[in-house]
Amino acid sequence: MKVDKSYRLAYTSRAKEIVDRMTLEEKVYLMSGNMTVEDMIEDDKKGLHYNEVPYEAGGNQRLGVPAMRFVDGPRGVVSGKNSTCFPVSMGRGATFDKELEERIGRAIGKEIRANGGNLFGGVCINLPRNPGWGRSQEVYGEDSFHLGAMGSALVKGVQSENVIACVKHFAFNSMENARFTVNVKADKRTEREVYLVHFKDAIDAGAACVMSAYNKYQGTYCGHNDYLLNQVLKEEWDFDGFVISDFLWGVRDTVEAANGGLDIEMNDTKYFGDKLVEAVKKGLVSEDRINQAAVRIVRTLLAFTEADDKKYGEELIGSKEHISLALEAAEKSMTLLKNDHQTLPLSRADTKRIAVIGRLGDQENIGDHGSSRVYPEYVVTPLQGIKKVLPDAEVIFDDGRDLKRTRELAASVDAVVFVVGYDHDDEGEFINNNQDDSGVSAIGAGFDAVGGDRTRSLGLHEDEIELIRMAGPVNKKSVVVLIGGNMIMIEDWKDKVPAILMAYYPGMEGGTAIAKTLFGENNPGGKLPFVVPRKESHLPATDWKADEITYEYYHGYAKLEKEGIQPSLPYGFGLSYTTFTIGDARFSVTGENITARCVVENTGDRTGDEVIQMYVGFPNSKVDRPVKVLRGFERITLQPGERKEVEILCPIEKLKWFNPETGEWELEHMDYEVYIGNSSDLKDLIKGRITL
Repeated sequence: MKVDKSYRLAYTSRAKEIVDRMTLEEKVYLMSGNMTVEDMIEDDKKGLHYNEVPYEAGGNQRLGVPAMRFVDGPRGVVSGKNSTCFPVSMGRGATFDKELEERIGRAIGKEIRANGGNLFGGVCINLPRNPGWGRSQEVYGEDSFHLGAMGSALVKGVQSENVIACVKHFAFNSMENARFTVNVKADKRTEREVYLVHFKDAIDAGAACVMSAYNKYQGTYCGHNDYLLNQVLKEEWDFDGFVISDFLWGVRDTVEAANGGLDIEMNDTKYFGDKLVEAVKKGLVSEDRINQAAVRIVRTLLAFTEADDKKYGEELIGSKEHISLALEAAEKSMTLLKNDHQTLPLSRADTKRIAVIGRLGDQENIGDHGSSRVYPEYVVTPLQGIKKVLPDAEVIFDDGRDLKRTRELAASVDAVVFVVGYDHDDEGEFINNNQDDSGVSAIGAGFDAVGGDRTRSLGLHEDEIELIRMAGPVNKKSVVVLIGGNMIMIEDWKDKVPAILMAYYPGMEGGTAIAKTLFGENNPGGKLPFVVPRKESHLPATDWKADEITYEYYHGYAKLEKEGIQPSLPYGFGLSYTTFTIGDARFSVTGENITARCVVENTGDRTGDEVIQMYVGFPNSKVDRPVKVLRGFERITLQPGERKEVEILCPIEKLKWFNPETGEWELEHMDYEVYIGNSSDLKDLIKGRITL
């Protein structure tokens, strides 16, 4: 049964009847998390990890209202043990595969239900203004359209299993170290066209819950923000679900939060509960506001609970089917950045001795150790994956610390695989232990990593750069495998090796996917969900400790294109072991859509995947607009010699700009440039023109 918006709204009358029978205290209880700081500390003492059991909020046994049971994400189910660990969202973003992401959502939904949860707090679609943001591994990439499309696919998949999908963090949350204090400012066009539009996409896809952010926007905490939560989300976007706070520090004031549109305080009730009851009695918060929140909560929980027509046994958790899906996602995420002289794939027959070099080569590295951490039954390291693919070869591991020894080893083997990049101490969720709040000890006790923003640089560690520069050139079969949650600079060393593979944090089967890709069992088809610049200065400057920051309109590939700067690698770029031709491009206006078509042919000798991308440009605009922006994509698989016509539709609605003077989205009637191809680089695109 599909729990769409119309289905949920059908529960409105019943929800109102139930709420009318509640006392004020019962209604406020619906709005209150049931997991206290003390509970979290006790769980930690018992050896239970963060969110090992779903965190409850509200519920009313007397009137048959189920509690909301929160499970974190997004790379899988945080609750329980032995959950399937998928690649991080950034890796899944590199697949550009909406159908795959929806299947992952269904698998996650099943495992949540099997763990006793009913809400997935893991649809993270904040936009990384700068790739150094520590939690950017939890999102799909730098482009608003791409974020909206992939996030919507996850929403649909999760909710198809009768699990409420919670979209987070609303909004402007793309700084980690200063997330509790920073005030973000932006002009109206930047706000609407860049930072909010993908959230609306997820709401339009049916998301039934939204989590507010820690930071302030325009001087007001997002969990108190009447403009964001009431005016935009609930009134303008007609959102029918409920809003929950980010945990522990997401609410700072009872009256502001309640009047500002927050419906549930998570996960420990510090400002709602008795304080909110008292605020209502004093007339500081109207009971009508409480009733509105209560109806939203009851309506949503009843709709999802009563639509439940499936069985969810524990055998679903970490099942073979789900692990196979995690491997598929990892394989499809692999992004080949360089492959001079067809160095890859490596030959099994010719590889008798191979060196795996770098500390990450034998590390179980699935990403952040903060609230998104998943606890799978096992993790395949790159070293283990290579040993499995080469059972009869000599596979030698070297951590790369002794450069002289490593260089000699690299020169003596048939091939070298450098595994370099980041882990949970380099980037991820950051706990500010200077926060004057008892919740710090509870959260901090469950997290064992440094995390935070990448304040040092956006490149590799200095020792890794030196390692590649010294040992890379001594072997013609040298490959660098990059591990990390967002863009990693390559300029300092890219000329020292013939091949580079971006693996992101590839999940529990990541080592298998890496090895299969290196040796040709998997043909890489991933595409960069971010631009790789030649200099860090080409990206928006960011003070990661700022108390206040202004977000500009341009970032990522749009910024570089606007400034006429050639990147090291363009957005949407990725090589393959086969070759493709793209031709016969046609562009038209059909009803409410613009349509781009082309014929793609696999002209090589291997089956392979290609991601066809559609961009729209605005050279005739009377307002400042990007050179071009992504407005559609499709991933296809072609056998050798196979041809396929690809059609991409973009709603005309997606070509509008937000006029801050009228407060409306407006369509310019003019000629638009439309492009179709396989990266954002003009040399990889065919250009056409349509008139609206």
